[in-house]
Amino acid sequence: MKLGFVCVQNAGRSQMATAFAERERERRGLDWELLTGGTHPADHVHPEVVETMRERGIDLSGRTPRKVTDAELGSCDVVATMGCSTLSLDVDTRDWDLDDPDGKSPEEVAAIRDEVEHRVVALFDELQG
Repeated sequence: MKLGFVCVQNAGRSQMATAFAERERERRGLDWELLTGGTHPADHVHPEVVETMRERGIDLSGRTPRKVTDAELGSCDVVATMGCSTLSLDVDTRDWDLDDPDGKSPEEVAAIRDEVEHRVVALFDELQG
C-alpha cells in the first residue's frame, strides 16, 4: 500500500497528515509507503504547524516541503489532497477540503490538526479493514 498526502505548499496540512500517517503505520505495524509533497512547495513548514504538532509530541521542525510529481502520485494507491485537488490521475483520490493553517490562530491550527488526525486514522481504519 502506498499513500500520498498532498497540498499546494506541502508546509501545513500534508505535513501534519504525513506525520500522523507515520505514527499510525508504526502503531499498526504496517509496511506501507508514504509520500508527501506539494505542487508549489514553500521554503519551510509553517511555524504555527510546527508548534501545534509539537503539542502532540511530533517534531516537524526538521522537515522541508518538496515538490511532488504526477508520476509519484500515479504510483500511489490512495492520494489525500487537502482541499486543493486538481489531480486528474487514475488514482483513488480523497479531497479532504481542509482550511490552510498558514497565518491562523493557535486555536484554529489546533482544530485543523485534530481534523487531519481524525481523517488519517479513519483512512487507515478503512484501508486496513
